[in-house]
Amino acid sequence: MVDALRAYGWIITMWVRSTMAYRASFLMLTFGQFFGTGLDFVTIFIMFVHTDELGGFTLPEVGFIYATSGVAIGMADLLLGSIERIGQRIRDGSVDVMLVRPVSAFVQAAADRFALRRLGRILQSTAVLVWSLTVLDIHWTWDRVLLVPIMLICGTVIFCSVFVLGAAFQFAASDAAQVANAFTYGGNFLTQYPPTIFAKDLIKAATFAIPLAFVNWMPALHILDRADPLGLPKAFQFASPIAAAAITLVAGLAWRAGIRSYRSTGS
Repeated sequence: MVDALRAYGWIITMWVRSTMAYRASFLMLTFGQFFGTGLDFVTIFIMFVHTDELGGFTLPEVGFIYATSGVAIGMADLLLGSIERIGQRIRDGSVDVMLVRPVSAFVQAAADRFALRRLGRILQSTAVLVWSLTVLDIHWTWDRVLLVPIMLICGTVIFCSVFVLGAAFQFAASDAAQVANAFTYGGNFLTQYPPTIFAKDLIKAATFAIPLAFVNWMPALHILDRADPLGLPKAFQFASPIAAAAITLVAGLAWRAGIRSYRSTGS
């Protein structure tokens, strides 16, 4: 594990140095992503021009939900987003090269073309998170304070695991990057909004199938003192670490199965 983290650090350092060789380009791309992702919240803001609540949630509350999802997907995209390119590597046979190097193929795939410009999404979501926390009238107890960093960390882990699951699936269907994106970026879109605006069957799927509800919905219900639309026990609102650990285990097993099933592009 230590060697893998060290190798990951070396690879991303190489890509960061490469990026900083063109600093003006890096700044433009970062700010472009900042403002591009910010349009999502502008859309939400426009909705509240015509209504006071969305699914029973006010604008600052929706902003809190939007921002926590945005920070989580932004961190996951920064750390492991490059792994979604594994399908292209499977098709052109360059996975073979990864497998003969003295570094884990997972580390190489995760750090490949590390894009520091993805900080733009994180900064934009963080700005909305800070704004929402300053205007929300929350009775801050120790458990609510502790849940905020926990939900951000666990949300990042969950989205990282979904990225890995999508990559592992591409070993079976190498041209399935868009299918994987439906669960990563599509999951981000889902968790940007309150659960109360969705059908209960969709909420159940996001809770018990792919645990996207634990990215922010479940802990946010406790922080914002809102009722669970599914009527689940209160313990579910504190179960993000368990959900993150479970999906990480599944993602790890799926990646190992994908690597073991790889037979090169010419077979």
